[in-house]
Amino acid sequence: MSISRDLYPTEEDYLYEEEVLRNPNSLKLWWRYLIARSEAPFKKRAVIYERALKALPGSYKLWHAYLRERLEIVRNLPVTHSQYQSLNNTFERALATMHKMPRIWIMYLISLTQQKLITKTRRTFDRALCALPVTQHERIWEPYLVFVSQKGCPIETSLRVYRRYLKYDPSHIEDFIDFLIRSELWQEAAERMAAVLNDDNFSSIKGKTKHRLWLELCDLLTQYAKEITGLNVDAIIRGGIRKFTDEVGRLWTSLADYYIRRGLLEKARDIFEEGMTTVIRVRDFGVIFDAYTQFEESMLSIKMESVDEDSDNEEDDEEKEEDDVRLDVEKLRKSVDKFWLKDDRDVDLRLARWEHLIDRRPELANSVLLRQNPHNVEQWHRRVKLFEGNPTRQIMTYTEAVRTVDPMKAVGKPHTLWVAFAKLYEGHGDVANARVIFDKAVQVNYKTVDHLASVWCEWAEMELKHKNFEGALELMRRSTAEPSVEVKRRVAADGNEPVQMKLHKSLKLWAFYVDLEESLGTLESTRAVYEKILDLRIATPQIIINYAMLLEDNKYFEDAFKVYERGVKIFKYPHVKDIWVAYLSKFVKRYGKSKLERARELFENAVEMAPADSVKTLYLQYAKLEEDFGLAKRAMQVYNQATKAVTDKEKLAMYEIYISRAAEIFGIPKTREIYEQAIEAGLPDRDVKVMCIKYAELEKSLGEIDRSRALFKHASQFADPRTDPDFWSKWHEFEVQHGNEDTFREMLRVKRSVSASYSQTHFILPEYLLQKDQMQTSLEEAKDVLKKAGIEEDEMAALERQVLPKDDAVVGRLGFVSGGVQNGGEMTKAAAVNKEDIELPDESSESEEEGDKVEIAQKEVPSAVFGGLARKREEEEEEMVDNGEDQQQKQQLGALERIKRMRRTTAA
Repeated sequence: MSISRDLYPTEEDYLYEEEVLRNPNSLKLWWRYLIARSEAPFKKRAVIYERALKALPGSYKLWHAYLRERLEIVRNLPVTHSQYQSLNNTFERALATMHKMPRIWIMYLISLTQQKLITKTRRTFDRALCALPVTQHERIWEPYLVFVSQKGCPIETSLRVYRRYLKYDPSHIEDFIDFLIRSELWQEAAERMAAVLNDDNFSSIKGKTKHRLWLELCDLLTQYAKEITGLNVDAIIRGGIRKFTDEVGRLWTSLADYYIRRGLLEKARDIFEEGMTTVIRVRDFGVIFDAYTQFEESMLSIKMESVDEDSDNEEDDEEKEEDDVRLDVEKLRKSVDKFWLKDDRDVDLRLARWEHLIDRRPELANSVLLRQNPHNVEQWHRRVKLFEGNPTRQIMTYTEAVRTVDPMKAVGKPHTLWVAFAKLYEGHGDVANARVIFDKAVQVNYKTVDHLASVWCEWAEMELKHKNFEGALELMRRSTAEPSVEVKRRVAADGNEPVQMKLHKSLKLWAFYVDLEESLGTLESTRAVYEKILDLRIATPQIIINYAMLLEDNKYFEDAFKVYERGVKIFKYPHVKDIWVAYLSKFVKRYGKSKLERARELFENAVEMAPADSVKTLYLQYAKLEEDFGLAKRAMQVYNQATKAVTDKEKLAMYEIYISRAAEIFGIPKTREIYEQAIEAGLPDRDVKVMCIKYAELEKSLGEIDRSRALFKHASQFADPRTDPDFWSKWHEFEVQHGNEDTFREMLRVKRSVSASYSQTHFILPEYLLQKDQMQTSLEEAKDVLKKAGIEEDEMAALERQVLPKDDAVVGRLGFVSGGVQNGGEMTKAAAVNKEDIELPDESSESEEEGDKVEIAQKEVPSAVFGGLARKREEEEEEMVDNGEDQQQKQQLGALERIKRMRRTTAA
C-alpha cells in the first residue's frame, strides 16, 4: 500500500528518527518525538503513534493519548461517519492489551453510547464487567445505567441490567423503583416498594423515611388501582394507618380513593365513615370529611347529568315505540330494568345523603375530640347541645357520659354532668326521675369534696323550686351528718377514703344549710347550725359576722358580742380585721359612753394584735370613740400612738389627720408641737419636706414669716434642685412676697449649696446607694458618707461663709423689710433701721401735730386659733344662760363639755 509523500519524515525528523531506530523500545524517545510534532497533521502523528504502539503495545500512556486524539477528531462528526469505525477498531486493538485498564473501557463505552449502537454497547459493557475485577465494577455500572436509561433502549434490556445491578449493589433499589415508575411499570414498582417496606434492615441512600415511602406506595396503589394486581392494598394501607399516626387522614382518603378507582363506591363510603369514626385528630378528620364531601358532590353532579341524558333518550324512545312490546323480550327486559328497585335515578337519595353528611359534621367533630380525651366534661356538654330538641338523644348522651367519665381523670367538673342530667328530667316535668339521678350522683366518688357538695346543693335547690321545703332541709341534714364510727372503721380498713367521708366538713354545704335554716327554720335551729360550724372549725370571718348579725337582729346583743370574741380568738390577721371592725363599731353603737372602759380595753387589745399595715382603721375608730364619749386629751394620745404604729407609707396621712383634729379641738397653736414632732423624728425623710411645706404655709398664714423661712431652709436639704423644682419655686415665690434682697440671696446660696452637695454625693457614692430612692437618702446621710470617704465639706459653702458679714446685724435696704436670715430663732435687731437718717422739714411735723391722729386698724385673731373647744364653750355658756341644765345632763357630758365646765369653775 502506497504511503503519501506528506507522511514521510522531513529533515527536521531525522534526529528523532535516528534515536527511535537506534532504541525503538524507549517510551521516552517516542514521547519526545510526539511532543516535537504536536503541530503536525493528525495523519502524520497517527503514523508515529502506530509505529510507537507497534514497538510498545503495552504502553498505557501511548494508547491513552492516541485514543484521546482520535476522540477529539470525531467530536464534531456525525455518528455515521467512517472515522467512528476507525475509532472503534482502534479501541478494540487497544483493549487487546489494555483490557485491565478501566479508563480505556470507560472511554470506549461512552463513545459507543453516543453512537447509539445499542447491541454493541450492551455487549461491550458486559465484556468490561467480565474483564475488570469486581472492585472496579462501580466505575462501569455508572455509565451502564445511564445507557439503559436512554430513550430507545428496550425496556426488557433495561430491566435485566437493573436487576443485575441490584445483585451487585442492593442499596440502589430506590433508583430502580424510580426507573420503573418512569417506565410506567406500576406492578413491579409497587411490588419492589412493598418489599422495601417489609425489609426492616433497609436504609434509604436518598434520606427518605419509611413514612414517606409508605405514603408514596399508597399514592401509587390508589392512582393505578386497576393496573396493579396481586397486592392486598387494603391490608397494606391499614397497616400504614396503624403504624404511622401523623398522616392517618391522608391514608384513609388514599384507601377510599383506591376503591373509588376500582368502581366500588359503596365500599369507599364505608371507608370514609370508618375513617371519620376512628381518627383522633381534628386535622385528620378535616382531611377525610373534605374528601368525603367532595366525593359525594362529584357523584351527585355525575348522576344529575346522566339523568338529564336518560330523560332525553326516553322521550325519543317513546316517540318511536308505538307497537306492543309484550312479545319483544329485549324490550321487556329494558322495561323491567326501569322498575324502582333497579332505578338509577336516585338523585334525591344522593342529595339527602349529602345534606345528612353536612349536618353531621358538628357531631362527628365532637366525637373526634371525645376520642382524644373521653373524660373531657366540656365536650360532653357541647355534644348534648348538638341534640337540642331531641330529648331521647340527649338522655342517651348523658347516660353515655356519666358511664364514660372517670371523676379522677376528668378535665373539668364531672358533677355538672349529673346535675345537667337531672335538670333535663326536671325541665320536662319528671321530678321523680330527677331525684333518682341526684340520688345516684351523690354516691359517686368525686375527686374533691366541693363537687359532691355542689350536687347536694343543686338537689336541695330543686326541692325548694318545687316548694318541698321540708325535703330540702332533710337533704341538708343528710348531707351534713357525720359518718358513724362503724363506717369510718370499714373505710379505714379498705384504705381508699371516698369524698363522702369528708362531706360533713364542707363549708359550702354548711353555708347553704344555714341559709335554709335562717329562711325556713327557727332561731334555735339556726343557732344550732352555726354552733356546729364553729365546733367543726370550718367557720370563716363572714360566717362569724353573719352569726353575730343574726343574734343582733333578734336582740341577743351580748351573745352577738360573745360570737365576735370567739371570732377574734380563732382567726389571725389579715382575716380577723373585718371581725374587729364590725365588733368595735357594733359595741360603740350599742353602749356608747355607758361602757367606755370596756370599749377602751377592746380597742387596746385590737390595736395591740393588729400589724402595722392594718392598724390605721382601728386607731381612727378608737380616736373617734374618745372624741365622742371620752377625753380630748386621750384622743390626742390615740392619734399620737397611731402615728408611731402605722407603716412609713401611711405616716404622712396619719399626721395630717392628727393635725387637723388637733386644730379643730385645741386650735392651731397646738399643731406646732405635732408639726415639730413629725419633722424631727416622726416621718421618714421623703415626707419631711412635704410636712415642712405645710408647716411653713401655716406659719405664713399666722404672720410668722421668720419661722416660715426657717422651715423652708430646713426642708431644702431634702430637695434636690434638679429633681424637685416645685419646692424651690415655692420658696422663690415666698421670698418675692415676704423677703428682701438679703433673704433672697440667702435662698440662692442655699440652693447652690444643696445642688453642689447632691452632685458630689452622687459622684462619690457607690452604685448600691445610687440605686436607692433619692427621696430616702437624706443630705446628712450623704455628707456622712463623704466624710468617711475623706472628702472635705462643700467648697462652695465654705466660700460663701467667708463672704457673709461677721457681725450679727444685717444692713437693710430701702424698701425691704428684714425677715431674718440667721437660724436658731435669733431675730436681727437692726434689720429695719435705716442708718442714713433723712431729715424731714418742720412743716411736716407741725402738720402731723395739728392734724387728726391716725387710727391703726386692728385685725381680729382668726377663730381657728382657739379651736373647737373654745367655740363650744361659748355656745354652751349661751345655752346655759337661756335654758339651764339639770344634774342628769351634767353627768352625760363628753370630753369637750367637761373641759368647758372645769375652766368656768376655775375662772369663778
